[in-house]
Amino acid sequence: MAAPPTEDVGPLSAKGDALCGACPHAATLLATDRCDPHDVCIRAMSGRRIDRFLRAHPDLAPDYLDDDFWERRAIAARYAPVDSIKSLAHDSDEVVRRVVASRLGPREAASMMRDADREVRITVAHRVDPDDLMRMAGDADYMVRVVVARRLSHGKLPRLAQDPEREVRKTVAQRLPAFALARLLADPEPEVRRIVAERALPQDAAMLLEDEDWLVRLAAVQRAPLEQIRCRLDDPEPDVRRAVWERLQAGEPVKET
Repeated sequence: MAAPPTEDVGPLSAKGDALCGACPHAATLLATDRCDPHDVCIRAMSGRRIDRFLRAHPDLAPDYLDDDFWERRAIAARYAPVDSIKSLAHDSDEVVRRVVASRLGPREAASMMRDADREVRITVAHRVDPDDLMRMAGDADYMVRVVVARRLSHGKLPRLAQDPEREVRKTVAQRLPAFALARLLADPEPEVRRIVAERALPQDAAMLLEDEDWLVRLAAVQRAPLEQIRCRLDDPEPDVRRAVWERLQAGEPVKET
């Protein structure tokens, strides 16, 4: 039996998706194949489909900055002109605010440095002017302070040398000039002292030759003056003794950095 003739019901129902029913773009974009409810769709509850739609039609992004769906607002904030997203700095959703923080200029981003969400504040710490960074040096979240330590000028960096979090002090030890590392020689964490031993001036590194952590001593042996490392020839750790012997054999002093 032959199938009944197919009725021409137009582009909307031919797409076969209820999403298009109340969509304001059905008569324009859908009708001209510039969107697709299964792939490029602003009304979908799918971030990928929404992103594809606004990537293709960024001029429409401002229309969705007040949308009820947080993900639609967040994606719209990526594509809308920067001036139009400033009000979203106080959006109820933290993902939206993160997008805003990532797009605002340094001075404007600074207004978000007390945001309740740590990821927003981390984004802000990456964005603000270096002159504003010290205002975030006391942030309650250590990862915010790590970003501050990565970006802070050398002159202000010593202020974080006593931070209670090891990861912050490690970042400080990695960035401070060699002549300024003496302030971290007695750090309570071996991981911090190892970094110091690897980078310190030779005379400062020599002060770590007796460290309780053998990896710190190993790093110190590589930096301390030749005449001072002989005391580690009887070190209980074979790798330390070997490093001393090899340096003494080579007879080459460490170059100061």
